[in-house]
Amino acid sequence: MKSLKGKTVLVTGASSGIGEAFAKQFAAYGCHLVLTARSGDKLHQTARELSSTYDIQATVITADLSRQGAGRELAAAIWQQQLNIDILINNAGFGKWAGFLQETPDTYQDMIQLNTTALVELSHLFLPHMLEKKSGGIINIGSTGSFQPAPYIAVYCATKAFVLSFSEALYGEYRDRGVTVTAVCPGNTETAFFRVANADTKGMPAATPEQVASEGISAFLKGKNYIVTGGWSNYLQSLSSRFLPRKAVIGIVAGMFRNRVSHG
Repeated sequence: MKSLKGKTVLVTGASSGIGEAFAKQFAAYGCHLVLTARSGDKLHQTARELSSTYDIQATVITADLSRQGAGRELAAAIWQQQLNIDILINNAGFGKWAGFLQETPDTYQDMIQLNTTALVELSHLFLPHMLEKKSGGIINIGSTGSFQPAPYIAVYCATKAFVLSFSEALYGEYRDRGVTVTAVCPGNTETAFFRVANADTKGMPAATPEQVASEGISAFLKGKNYIVTGGWSNYLQSLSSRFLPRKAVIGIVAGMFRNRVSHG
């Protein structure tokens, strides 16, 4: 992609954290924005600020993508306003740090719906326009947890493993047709994610949302299939399952998180 200026970017989970950081940085490139999250108040504030600062169009559409069918409704609302999405940022997601049985099946169902099903649905809906233009693409937010099984964060990291695999498969299908699909895999990041996850991250280094967004956009513009953000320690962590027996990796990760979660 030669220039981002004038492109329309859809950011899910745009009300805070990594999603908000992506929105601000794409706005600085001169991109128009479609911002979505469950609550509209913060989105409208962000949209007003970015529209005024960068002279771009910022549209707000509230949606709860953990609800089945919400992706199709979001797409319909976007098209009703005669907007086409050039770049899709599938950022919305949540996790829980807990023993597997300490959370309810409904919580896991919502997690799987938001982290994977909605991501696939939105990708399927907006890819045709990108292919028609032979331009643009998708950034999917994975995790350093995409690379190995993670006891005590089992379902969340399994969904992020799906995100990485799915993203790289689409990259292989569409990279020669002008469309880039990049998985951005951050580690610990200074966002509200860990409050929602009931995660104990005391003493753990953390990147900023702005760093994740900046590195993610750079990787996307370079046509990369994935990037592990946040420095060499995160990258080396992502390689552990390649060089150690999987059983050993399971034990190491279990030891890391066993005392950081509630066991009920």
